[in-house]
Amino acid sequence: MRASKFYIATIKEAPNDAEIVSHKLMMRAGLIKRLAGGIYTLMPMGLRVVRKVENIVREEMNRAGAVELVMPVVQPAELWQESGRWQQYGAELLRFKDRHDRDFVFQPTSEEVITDIARNELKSYRQLPKNFYQVQTKFRDERRPRFGVMRGREFVMKDAYSFHADFDGLKAEYENMFGAYTRIFNRLGLKFRSVAADTGSIGGTGSHEFHVLADSGEDALAFAPASDYAANVELAEALAPATSRGTPAGGMQKVPTPNKKTCEEVVEQLEMPLTRSVKAIALMHEPGNETADKAAPKRFFMLLLRGDHALNEIKAGKVEGLSPFRFASEAEIRDYVGCEPGYIGPVGLDPKRVTIVADRSVAVMNDFVCGANDAGYHLVNVNWGRDLPEPAVVADIRNVIKGDPSPDGKGELDICRGIEVGHIFQLRTKYSKALDAKVIGVDGKPTLMEMGCYGIGITRIVGAAIEQGNDERGIVFPAAIAPFEVAICPIGIKKSDAVREAAEKLYAELTAAGIDVLLDDRDERPGVMFADMELIGIPHRLTIGDRGLKEGKIEYQARTDAGATAIAPTEALALIQSKLKS
Repeated sequence: MRASKFYIATIKEAPNDAEIVSHKLMMRAGLIKRLAGGIYTLMPMGLRVVRKVENIVREEMNRAGAVELVMPVVQPAELWQESGRWQQYGAELLRFKDRHDRDFVFQPTSEEVITDIARNELKSYRQLPKNFYQVQTKFRDERRPRFGVMRGREFVMKDAYSFHADFDGLKAEYENMFGAYTRIFNRLGLKFRSVAADTGSIGGTGSHEFHVLADSGEDALAFAPASDYAANVELAEALAPATSRGTPAGGMQKVPTPNKKTCEEVVEQLEMPLTRSVKAIALMHEPGNETADKAAPKRFFMLLLRGDHALNEIKAGKVEGLSPFRFASEAEIRDYVGCEPGYIGPVGLDPKRVTIVADRSVAVMNDFVCGANDAGYHLVNVNWGRDLPEPAVVADIRNVIKGDPSPDGKGELDICRGIEVGHIFQLRTKYSKALDAKVIGVDGKPTLMEMGCYGIGITRIVGAAIEQGNDERGIVFPAAIAPFEVAICPIGIKKSDAVREAAEKLYAELTAAGIDVLLDDRDERPGVMFADMELIGIPHRLTIGDRGLKEGKIEYQARTDAGATAIAPTEALALIQSKLKS
């Protein structure tokens, strides 16, 4: 591609609303242009990157035996009502009416439509397994779209859905897709990690996420360096402490702690370690539309965590009787506990009105510090069984931290950050049951199809790749997804016949070899050309100038090299091919 025929639209400064590195660099490099909040035009340079990601994904999905189709972006509400997600999905589901006053949605995902296809097209177990996939535009009406393509409202996604006669078939395809995803992210040239994950609102049983590793990642990932264990912190189990509860060393005392509402403030005043403190979190179970018994009363829960630990809301939602929940209001806290937030604790509460849930680590604590349920006071040397009843519920409700024992019993956990770009699920029969999608089984009887679901965020991968690969000069793309593999930068191409002829010859030679080349034939100064190529993230650059040609040399420089290397023009093709293979 010649730069004069292409469209390069780099800018020096990112717009003020660009918050993270990938958003800033995609705007500066001219990969995207903002149309509305969370909605972007993919410009020619950005589209080339997206297409390269799509091509790798398609090749590996096809290799794994999946079959491509394309489902409509607009879907009838009836299918969503049939599955129950019309009521459950929430405000992210963009709903609208057509001219005949019929309800429709813009697809955020396509479980309903693909299950409708399966129940109408697949009749016998002999037609299974089947795995259908699409690369299609999605829309989710994010409350606060931000970070460019990382959390936009409109985005491109590869979503696949498999159908099976039994669970064993689903498990086999799940492993097949796990392998396909591993190959995809290896080919993309990204550092990534696959982790066990919560199934969330999609539902089902087994689930794994694929994360591009980056310090800016929104997700915390727990992994054991000594083994293969890895899980999203949302799911990673915090094992019960191996030590038993100690013997009380002192009597419970009420001490003044004016204006000290956090564990950190309290222990600083009392000159105690944070690990001796217990924080209380007030939650309210309030049955909603998704709860069968809508007339059930509200229930007040007090969750107890060690002062240095953080609540895991996913785990909390699995405590019996708590889901669905919300954080209690200040008025509710005063009503059930008789005290303002910041000083609440588990001592002296009515168990008929307040359900205490203690984290595993709290259940084995002794002589701990907690709120006294009296503004401006805390209790010290509090002990279970002596000063308050044993907790009604003991559960794993916290995030794991670095140094916790690995759940697989092999070493300790470490924590890294990641950006979720892929997710696979064993849906089982959640949607086939709701939509009555059955086939005639081996025994001749109708049986619900087992389902799997496999998603990859195509446009999100581009943002994640930039978050992982960037420097002060711009984007550092892996060669597999860079908009061009090589940039040829002729200095003074409009003035020197020798430079122009050498550039044209090299361009023709590399192009004939199947290498994706951008010939910068614009009439620009060397500094502008170099800055643009580095900002865009082209992995390899060949520079041609009069002075070098007189010496029989051109210059090669990789995007991450500190300086250029002189080579003979006849060496360029072999060198580039070698670099691309490596």
